[in-house]
Amino acid sequence: MVSPARRRDAVSYLVRKHGVSERRACSVCDQHRSTQRYRPIPAELELKIAKRMNELAARHPRYGYRRIWALLRSEGFPVNRKRIERLWRLEGHRVPPRRSKESGKKAQGGSQNAAWNRPAASPNHIWSYDFMNARTQKGSLIRILNVVDEYTRVALGCRVARSIGALDVIEELEGLFRRHGKPKLMRSDNGREFISQTLVSWLRAQGVEPVFIERGSPQQNPYVERFNGTMRDEKLSGEEFTSVLEARVVLEAWLEEYNTRRPHRGLGMRTPLQYAKDCREGSK
Repeated sequence: MVSPARRRDAVSYLVRKHGVSERRACSVCDQHRSTQRYRPIPAELELKIAKRMNELAARHPRYGYRRIWALLRSEGFPVNRKRIERLWRLEGHRVPPRRSKESGKKAQGGSQNAAWNRPAASPNHIWSYDFMNARTQKGSLIRILNVVDEYTRVALGCRVARSIGALDVIEELEGLFRRHGKPKLMRSDNGREFISQTLVSWLRAQGVEPVFIERGSPQQNPYVERFNGTMRDEKLSGEEFTSVLEARVVLEAWLEEYNTRRPHRGLGMRTPLQYAKDCREGSK
């Protein structure tokens, strides 16, 4: 078997050496003409495309991969829609489902679970959690699970790994429950890890009620979304990680700084841990 790349070389040789037409050379080499004219995208260009795609997805969270593809094309990236769809899935972004009667039945929650409709009333009342993506210098995907106490804004946990499934989420929450106690509610979007029956059943067995915001409405889960934006702006955008371990160490150190030394405008320029301490002292 001869690869398409080898056949491209053979066709080019026949055209150059014997002066035959490309059509005739393709016929002799059993090469489709569209395959002959294909030019593979270099690996470094694909990394640039993935990076820019993630930036656009963060700026436009309601956009699907087709709109992001159109934006990339308008910026001059030579890429087709199917490549963006593949990269979109690899990066962990959600591909908007086809509109049908069946698709609406799978969504859980709604606007009644938005932060302004069900606000946190005290520390450990409502936690929210969400995923982020980052990349190593070599382009490998890193997933980040962030957990935030909505009332105090304390960043409770930050799990960093190549992949994070529902069982990994349970393992992370088990450790946080032991250290901080259990919340009454866990707010999240409709990510497949969060709506997993395994995770939902486990939370309810712990006496914690999972609540889901409306699909495609990240603004309804603002506290963890704001935290994600701060992490990306202050740390991820300025770091190049060589490994998952390095990312884990760097982000854990930043988490401590966020909780103990970084003034928070929403808390009267107090740090989250100082505000949590003031809440405890005020309740006595």
